[in-house]
Amino acid sequence: MYRAHFELTKSPFGMTPDPALLFMTASHREALSGLAYAILERKGFIALVGDAGTGKTTLVARILGFLPVGRVQSSVILNPTLTCPEFLEMMMMDFGITEIPESKAGRVNRIQQFLLEGHAKDKISVLVVDEAHKLSQEVLEEIRLLGNLEFAEHKLLQIVLAGQSELSHVLNRPDMRQLKQRFSMRLSVAPLSNPEVEQYIAFRWSKSGGKLPIPFSAGALDEIIRFSKGIPRVINCLCDNALMRAYGHGERQISGEDVAAVARELDLMDTAVMPVASEPAMAAPSPVRVSAPPPLPRVGMQTLERYERPAPKPSFLSRWGLRLGRVNGNGG
Repeated sequence: MYRAHFELTKSPFGMTPDPALLFMTASHREALSGLAYAILERKGFIALVGDAGTGKTTLVARILGFLPVGRVQSSVILNPTLTCPEFLEMMMMDFGITEIPESKAGRVNRIQQFLLEGHAKDKISVLVVDEAHKLSQEVLEEIRLLGNLEFAEHKLLQIVLAGQSELSHVLNRPDMRQLKQRFSMRLSVAPLSNPEVEQYIAFRWSKSGGKLPIPFSAGALDEIIRFSKGIPRVINCLCDNALMRAYGHGERQISGEDVAAVARELDLMDTAVMPVASEPAMAAPSPVRVSAPPPLPRVGMQTLERYERPAPKPSFLSRWGLRLGRVNGNGG
């Protein structure tokens, strides 16, 4: 509704995961590189853990869009609250298997046949389970057994379990030790840091056709940081509602008062974390310094000046991912 008012070509802060608007922090870059590495190198089990709203589903969509279609066949389960028979059926259907046997033995045999056929064609088979922290113990055991399907030195099925922080607690239970031992890689996605929140907003704004500087004042950005705690989904919700509020008032600038009013409407006031006293930028923020399209947050870049923090050094996975190119690019 407010797109014409702010001269946007698309909604910059939608609640639906959009790989084209994926902002790559160091944490996201590391996770994305790790996913690509583990899948392409056929490492077997991979865990992707992060708080709700940090972008795990978007990362999964991005990596599946990056992997070559001719070499990778995937099955993605978005709702894991299934029984074992339902889980196997859902997995087979998403792999494109049309004839599904009635018995469990028949289904497991058909899955193994499918995976061997894919292996013979040099294809990598990937099973992705989103919201994996909701999986029952019985389905987790079924997944563990599926991971036993091997051919020579390779795993026939690469399994990605993506879930909230509770997934780590599940895997650390004593009765889950056999499954835990099979994970070759555990990846995590962290909330955005203060400078990354500002870069995130500027990035999505410019990618949606918005003109810079962004219409969020320094006070508005500080309030978004305070109420969102760096969670991208909450940032989107705050920004979207603040823009709608400005549109309704005929304004083109978002103030801190606008964001606070939206936070009250969304019942976020009680969960807000006050700025840390040791952060001078939060005590006396200077005007937003974004005056040109924000640079892509590649590993090694300097963060915005008002936060006075250097960027982290690139890890091995990040350097490996950069060599792949598109897997670590922003929004392209």
